[in-house]
Amino acid sequence: MSRSYRPMRFENNQAKMKAKSTYFTSESVASGHPDKIADRISDAILDEVLKQDKFGKTAVETFVTKNKIILGGEVNSRAKIDYEKVARKEIKKLGYTIPELDFTYKSPVDVLIHTQSAEIAHGVHNKEAGDQGMMFGYACNETPEKMPLPITIANALVKRLDEVREKKELLYLRPDGKSQVTVQYKGGIPVGITKVILAAPHEKKVGLERVKKDLFDKVVVPVLKDYGFEIKEKDFILNGTSVWHYSGPAADTGLTGRKIVVDTYGGYARVGGGAFSGKDPSKVDRSGAYASRFLAKNIVANDLADKAEVYLAYHIGAKKPLMQEVETFGTEKVSHKAIIDFMNKILDTSVVGIIEGLCLRRPIYKETSSYGHFGRTEFPWEKVLKV
Repeated sequence: MSRSYRPMRFENNQAKMKAKSTYFTSESVASGHPDKIADRISDAILDEVLKQDKFGKTAVETFVTKNKIILGGEVNSRAKIDYEKVARKEIKKLGYTIPELDFTYKSPVDVLIHTQSAEIAHGVHNKEAGDQGMMFGYACNETPEKMPLPITIANALVKRLDEVREKKELLYLRPDGKSQVTVQYKGGIPVGITKVILAAPHEKKVGLERVKKDLFDKVVVPVLKDYGFEIKEKDFILNGTSVWHYSGPAADTGLTGRKIVVDTYGGYARVGGGAFSGKDPSKVDRSGAYASRFLAKNIVANDLADKAEVYLAYHIGAKKPLMQEVETFGTEKVSHKAIIDFMNKILDTSVVGIIEGLCLRRPIYKETSSYGHFGRTEFPWEKVLKV
């Protein structure tokens, strides 16, 4: 996972000494976290629909709890989907095969999915927004991904936590987990990591001290090194209550769309009113958020500003946004009008313009369900256009 990245540095030590320290903390969750199980199942159903019918419409919610999976929501499509089979397949992939956890891929599944409201469907078929809402997209120069450093590291930590379990580097780990990282800033520039927290469930026979040592060496150290940082082991906290053996939905229920801050910018920037997972791209909660991120990232990547936050808003039945605006926090290098003209040039933010411009009618959504929707080059809304 090498990025050959080093954080931004001050031009001279005197400026660094005078700058006031501030701190920002973000968290993320592993792919086996109950809310992420729900997101993954909802997006896996969406992908299955889009494989058969690229114009299929979905708004699928998943609820997971002790020994039970409930699928609800709306699907309008000619696709023929075995919803229960999709859910079981994804749960098994996530590692829920241990009966002791009271939740596995063999747990009962209730399917309560129905067709979409005719009134909403009418607008969507006419290439209009299927709901009202506002969306925000953010980008900055803190990382190569043009993302805030705290959420970027938090996502990298849980991704690595999953990797050491899935690759059987640490056989005693169980699915589920969380990360949290606190970044120190001086003059708005990240200069250090003050605290890393992981929550990782494991078998009872393995002591906490061994788990802590293993995760520090195999997860924390390599991830922070990738971003040019390091911490001492005393600044790493594992499992704050000292014990975590019983993980998954039987311990903490999960629901689609409940991790929208984790999915976006870790609290560093504003987020809109709607979640993403389970929604097809005609839903502007999702496609509008992707469009605003695409615009913000391209503003920063093309050196028009060091920070950018793009705002979009729609009403139900709207073909074009009610609002399209950008804030650059005093970091702009060209005029506001030039930035607006640039945005208009690279993407049409009508509903159909976003879907077609970013090629969103494809089965690409299951992989968004873990480690954040932004800052990952495999997704079309992360593409940088050199204009």
